Amino acid sequence: MTKPVSRSEFQRLGKRGSYRLGLLAPQGVPRPPPPKRFRPSFTRSGRAGPSLGWIALLLVGAGLIAAGAYAGLWFLPFVAGLIGGLVARLGEWRLRVTVPAVIAVSALGWGAALLYPAMRGLPVGATARTIAGIAGLPAAAVVGVAATLGVAALLGLTGLWLGRALTPMERG
Repeated sequence: MTKPVSRSEFQRLGKRGSYRLGLLAPQGVPRPPPPKRFRPSFTRSGRAGPSLGWIALLLVGAGLIAAGAYAGLWFLPFVAGLIGGLVARLGEWRLRVTVPAVIAVSALGWGAALLYPAMRGLPVGATARTIAGIAGLPAAAVVGVAATLGVAALLGLTGLWLGRALTPMERG
């Protein structure tokens, strides 16, 4: 029932390469490359670009959202976040950069859309106070405006999430 063990097999026991187990891999299938080494870095990225350009882009985006919100296109923070998510994934930008940028663009845009009628003398504060009271929040204009800007930020973050989800990750 059992095969007798030859002396040559006994001498090969425990020696490197004696059993050729590496040849059991399927032939013609390439092995995956080894994973990239993690390199922690506490320095800035080399792709930062000029700060003035980023600030200008932020202000242009906020201006477009403000103009759209004043025209009744309340969903523009979502569109800005969606575009930001698509571009962020393709540009390999981290969330710690894109999340504050989308929040700032969304809140500044809707904030400017609220500020413009207030500067013209329209009762934006009274309206915000009334809306806050109806929503069950403390009846103060600051609370109503803060809730409005919070909704804008959430719209932008939802668009950012969807944009990153729709863009495939790079394999590597």
